[in-house]
Amino acid sequence: MTSSADAGPAPGRSRRRLTLGAILHGSGGHIAGWRHPSSPPDGQLDLDHHIRLAQTLERGTFDALFVADVVAIWGHQYDSLRRTARADHFEPLTLLAALSTVTERIGLVATATTTYNEPFPIARKFASLDHLSAGRAGWNVVTSVVPLEAGNFGRDTHLDHSARYLRAEEFVEVVRGLWDSFDDGAVTRDTASGHYYDPAGLRTPHHAGPHFTVRGPLNISRPPQGHPVIFQAGSLEVGKAFAARHGEVLFTVQTSLAGAQAFYADVKARAAAYGRDGDHVLVWPVLSPFVASTQAQARARLAELQELVHDDVARRLVQDNIGDLDLSGYPLDGPLPHIGATNRSKSRQELMLDLARRENLTIRQLALRFATGGAVVGTPETVADHIEEWFTARAADGFNINFPYLPSAAEDFVDHVVPELRRRGLFRHTYETATLRGHLGLPRPQVGAGRRPVTAGQREGAGEGSR
Repeated sequence: MTSSADAGPAPGRSRRRLTLGAILHGSGGHIAGWRHPSSPPDGQLDLDHHIRLAQTLERGTFDALFVADVVAIWGHQYDSLRRTARADHFEPLTLLAALSTVTERIGLVATATTTYNEPFPIARKFASLDHLSAGRAGWNVVTSVVPLEAGNFGRDTHLDHSARYLRAEEFVEVVRGLWDSFDDGAVTRDTASGHYYDPAGLRTPHHAGPHFTVRGPLNISRPPQGHPVIFQAGSLEVGKAFAARHGEVLFTVQTSLAGAQAFYADVKARAAAYGRDGDHVLVWPVLSPFVASTQAQARARLAELQELVHDDVARRLVQDNIGDLDLSGYPLDGPLPHIGATNRSKSRQELMLDLARRENLTIRQLALRFATGGAVVGTPETVADHIEEWFTARAADGFNINFPYLPSAAEDFVDHVVPELRRRGLFRHTYETATLRGHLGLPRPQVGAGRRPVTAGQREGAGEGSR
């Protein structure tokens, strides 16, 4: 069901209000989180554990929880993989469907790749989740960063960057068209007349493009939100352009306030250039909180977790995220070797290389910094200070919280940081709306309004960079 209050920005949202999402990893977002004494080592596949986490976040009035995904085991070096929890996790839409039955207001966001999926089943799955949750679904659109995914879909090699983004452009447009297969109110279920739907309100996309031929229509009525909210991450040219055209909430990793402000201003300007309202494109940097009653205790919690990162895992963290290279012959406490061109995520590679060079980090130091990307360490007031500074300085509209270990890090944040944010007038005390769009102050798309044709220039520019 959709209330009239959720058709556009929520009442009382004339001024900016902080928005918060949370990444839901079974045992925590840190690579060694599953080894932390307070984390259940079997948390990846423990439904009751996920239910408790979702309900904790809802108690904290988070806008959304987010389940990341890759359609492969993350890493082919089993000596290091066996020391992580990355080989064992739920399919996200299945998990979110279950969580929709035990939560009432929090948004439910899942990753689904446009590289190794087809538009019709993705449109159907997210429309179904939106109906199951009464308007709380979100789709994190990705183009796949793990080359091993290709082997699970009949390909010997990973699609290159330009091909992945060209496919993604068309994929998103087809999905939007499928979500608009039925007009609002077209499914009448009129038992007296015997009409289940009004034929005049049925649209058949008949899409035929370079990558997809999809006749349609979708076999489920229009989602309660019109379209589930589109989440996206992109930091280099083609990624930012794609995000500015399609994204409504943008994930990003930023290592400085100035860098975050520059990214924020850039993507808002790009969105405006595509005729979009910049207020309807929210920027969420990643934040990994280590919260304790004193600064010393918070630093000790960080150090405790970092000590649990095995040498093999540290080496693979850099290898898997910076590119296709072999660091086995290099000392962990020595510098990075020269890195050549790869077919990995270029934005992630550039982020890591820039950090290593700027701070003269060793391989081990770079791995540990990457393992705690977005770390803010301190008291509840310290963490709230960071959030407030970035929010008021137009470096963020909200944050994607990556709890390093679970459930206690989430409980600490909800019980101590959220009340501080509320005391400062930055964050809601209760949910004011019922849908994810309502929480975020995003308008409900009209039928057909979300489709923006891809121009020849956009197609030609798709090879200039990557996510």
